[in-house]
Amino acid sequence: MRLCAGEASVGELADPFEMALPSLMKHIHVLETSGLVLSEKSGRVRTCRLSPDALLSAEDWFQHQRAIWEARLDRFEVYVMKLKKERAAAKRPSKSNNKTTRRKGS
Repeated sequence: MRLCAGEASVGELADPFEMALPSLMKHIHVLETSGLVLSEKSGRVRTCRLSPDALLSAEDWFQHQRAIWEARLDRFEVYVMKLKKERAAAKRPSKSNNKTTRRKGS
């Protein structure tokens, strides 16, 4: 989230976390390998920044997944509504049951 505001040094990124700098560097390395973060070293300072182009492919993937899950949820809703109708129909007394009940009560 910090990199959304602009580039930052590894030290700045590490400040809010209770972890050793080498551990944070492992996380940054994973992000660099995936292409989500770019870093440059100038002297002793390594500066990181987001690579927004890499996020476009992630956004495409999320959109695809969203479409899949929305279709699944739509089918699930249709199924649940069908079950509700079936249960409601099963609870309603049928016309033949009403006639039998009236005869016995007369």
